[in-house]
Amino acid sequence: MGRPRAFDTDQAVAAAAVLFAAHGFEGTSVDDLVSATGVHRGSLYKVFGSKRSLHLTTLRAHLEGEIRPAVEAVAGITDPGQALETAVARFDDGPAAGLLLLAAAERAPHDPEVAALVEEGVTALEGALRPSHGDDAPQLASTVLGARLRLRARPADPKEY
Repeated sequence: MGRPRAFDTDQAVAAAAVLFAAHGFEGTSVDDLVSATGVHRGSLYKVFGSKRSLHLTTLRAHLEGEIRPAVEAVAGITDPGQALETAVARFDDGPAAGLLLLAAAERAPHDPEVAALVEEGVTALEGALRPSHGDDAPQLASTVLGARLRLRARPADPKEY
């Protein structure tokens, strides 16, 4: 009989999401994950199987915990200006802000499972914008994602160095 798990899986996934959102998949080492989550390497591998599997788990959690609530906040709005304003304010604006965008740029071109999760998030945003923007919803979703990406590309505050 094995020992009971000594860590909270949801907390470990949340900590990993923050790292992946800040540094990307390639820029996050297993040692970084061990340090940030406080979970031993062997336990991480036992529960998640691999760094890639943990990354996929963080993306799924990001979709459920951040993207879907943001999409739901937009979905019921029929006024185009208010829908766009709400989408820009809410979409991908949580503790792992940018995770979906970084996964889209870094991993989706090389990993079909990541690509499918990114597509799921983008399609959900397009669907939420359809009541207010009709056939222009895909273009507006791109505008929202572009705004989030632009905010992410701003230089860090020099005081943080």
